[in-house]
Amino acid sequence: MGSSPQKQLNTDKLFYKIGEVSGIAEVEAHVLRYWESEFSFLKPRKNKTGQRVYSRKDVEQVLKIRDLLYKEKYTIAGVRNKFGKKSQNRRTVSIQTVQGVKKKLKEILNTLSKSPDGKRPRSAVKKVTAKNKATAKKKASEKAEENGGARLFL
Repeated sequence: MGSSPQKQLNTDKLFYKIGEVSGIAEVEAHVLRYWESEFSFLKPRKNKTGQRVYSRKDVEQVLKIRDLLYKEKYTIAGVRNKFGKKSQNRRTVSIQTVQGVKKKLKEILNTLSKSPDGKRPRSAVKKVTAKNKATAKKKASEKAEENGGARLFL
């Protein structure tokens, strides 16, 4: 495998077509398509015409897969496991982060909903219930009778 593929990455380009990635990684296009079917984390976007468009991150993953398979002699399953462990670690941190943010937001909500004396203020807007609606209709019909049959619409 000739010169270093890392040097061939154009820093100005955001996206690469499959032929360009094939040249950079020095593997055939059909190999890239096969890797897409084997590795769930390798999912290049497709443009309007259906051509695969690889981002810089996708190209870096392709290069890493190629190195693991060809240089370090990993199997397909071995590469899948290696990348799977990385994503599991990130997922765990992500869940912990989300739980921490959720806790902080609840604290902020409690702080904002309390009045300066430490008690929760009563809501200025009544909660609409079936009982409230029935009471409002009854009052409206009583007023209508008082007004000589003219009914007010709510």
